[in-house]
Amino acid sequence: MDFFSSMRVSASGLDAQMKRQNTVSSNIANAETVGYKRKDPEFQATADRESFGEILDTKLDEGVQGVQVTAIREDERPGRMVYNPSHPQADENGMVEMPNVNPVQEMANMISAQRSYEANATAIASATQMANKALELGR
Repeated sequence: MDFFSSMRVSASGLDAQMKRQNTVSSNIANAETVGYKRKDPEFQATADRESFGEILDTKLDEGVQGVQVTAIREDERPGRMVYNPSHPQADENGMVEMPNVNPVQEMANMISAQRSYEANATAIASATQMANKALELGR
């Protein structure tokens, strides 16, 4: 894998994990908002090729893939029912459907996204350092 491929793959990871963190933040912020549905990002692997020439030139990078968020999907699981007869959206039994957001699960997702983001940022920093060292060797 060449320098630019590694940078593009890590950059795609940074972008995807940032979108994941934003989605988790939205879930946490709306954990008590009636009518809100928990959301999850959908990831998809993408080939790391910028041009047709790259496809023809390199067989080495054939398996290199980045990642992208293709959609933000609503969680279809039912919300939790809470007894609150004074709420304006309560049903005839006094039950209100609250979002299906579990704060513990969301914090675990946030930590996972943060660690993945940090790993991609470290990969970019390492690739940059290696390129700088290679340039220093040429002096």
